[in-house]
Amino acid sequence: MPLTWYFSALAPCHWSPVFALIRHSQCDRSGIGGRMSKVGGSACQVELMRFATGDTRPGVRSVAVGAIRCRVLRFTESAIFTGDVKNGPIVTIKGPLEKEAVRILQEVPGVTVEVEPTLPGGRQPDFLVRAGDVTHVVEVKAQRVTNAAAARQLADYARQIPGETRLLLIARSTTEEARRLLEDAGVALIDGLGNMRVELPGMFLWAEGRSPDAGVGRVPGQPPVRLTGRAGVAAQALLREPQRRWRVNDLAEEAAISTALAHRVLARLERENLVAAEGAGPRRTRHLTNPTALLDLWAEEMRDRNVRQVRAFRLARDPRAQATTLSKDLAGANIEHAVTGPAGAAQLAPFITAIPVTDIWIAETTPLEDAAAAAGAEIVNEGQNIVLRRAVGDEPLVFREKVEGIWTANRFRLFLDLRHDPRRGREQADRLREEVIGF
Repeated sequence: MPLTWYFSALAPCHWSPVFALIRHSQCDRSGIGGRMSKVGGSACQVELMRFATGDTRPGVRSVAVGAIRCRVLRFTESAIFTGDVKNGPIVTIKGPLEKEAVRILQEVPGVTVEVEPTLPGGRQPDFLVRAGDVTHVVEVKAQRVTNAAAARQLADYARQIPGETRLLLIARSTTEEARRLLEDAGVALIDGLGNMRVELPGMFLWAEGRSPDAGVGRVPGQPPVRLTGRAGVAAQALLREPQRRWRVNDLAEEAAISTALAHRVLARLERENLVAAEGAGPRRTRHLTNPTALLDLWAEEMRDRNVRQVRAFRLARDPRAQATTLSKDLAGANIEHAVTGPAGAAQLAPFITAIPVTDIWIAETTPLEDAAAAAGAEIVNEGQNIVLRRAVGDEPLVFREKVEGIWTANRFRLFLDLRHDPRRGREQADRLREEVIGF
């Protein structure tokens, strides 16, 4: 008699992979990582095709839930869970695969490859994904590295595929944000790091891979250009004017960077198919072709340097009016600043109503203690309703705007800071993107 459990949440397992095959399609498709939930009492029969905990003792089927080395793994009664362990292949990919795709798949545990030759007359056979007794026809895309921008482009492409055919990505490496975007778009993926996300009718395969090596995604022979620091400022300049035709000198001037860095940023984005070039020589211009994907890529790569912060408290009867008072006081003390987070976004997006803490970026040259004093706030260890931050380079202050008398971070910076806010930040960032940014 198999144990009776319900998959209520399964977070990424960092010690070892978990592979599962869902044999019935009555399961809620809300995904993995704490997002699977019970639907109307219906059961999902789950056969654990392979499970490696690092514990090779016999009788693994009786391992207690607490012994499974995952960050979160909870079960409740109402579905069938069997702990049978099989050492055979988990999934088979069959079709006219290119050599690079075959090399990647051969490195992934639990995956077998069957290369199909071209049919008579030059016709290509279908790509098939088979797990257990379930088989699906898929379209395959192979990439070396898939970042957030590439994932957004694949998601757009997947929506154009006719019929019931689904898209499967085979990549040497994928980023965490890319995997999230692909999962939300229903694009299956298998990468050389061991990540597996295949969610098809009657089939669910999931595995958490290892972390990528440093330098993954660099173009051989070229210095790495990530959209952080001053290169990130260039990306924001492009996002602020998505219809503009940019020359290298124009971007360098707008972002206050060297022409060499502006050229490298544009060249990298051209390789990513995010900008298109027109003309030649001094008349050569580039324009954004996919601002949505550029925003995804910038938000994925942007990192502030050497951030320091202090917590502070100032009595305020109306938390929404706190930002106005603080910005006025800081400006009166000639302290450059930008209100961000929910307090900053509330100036642009009326849907943000709860502002428990007012977040403010302060210029690098100003000691945070002096900024707190100028704002009439007391530095505290807990119970704060103000957080003051500063970063080397002052990138958070770039393109700040005055909105209703409040110096506010630009809308793209607001989006980024909201995503990093643990208090409903991702939800608010997505709403800001939809209603204010527009792409």
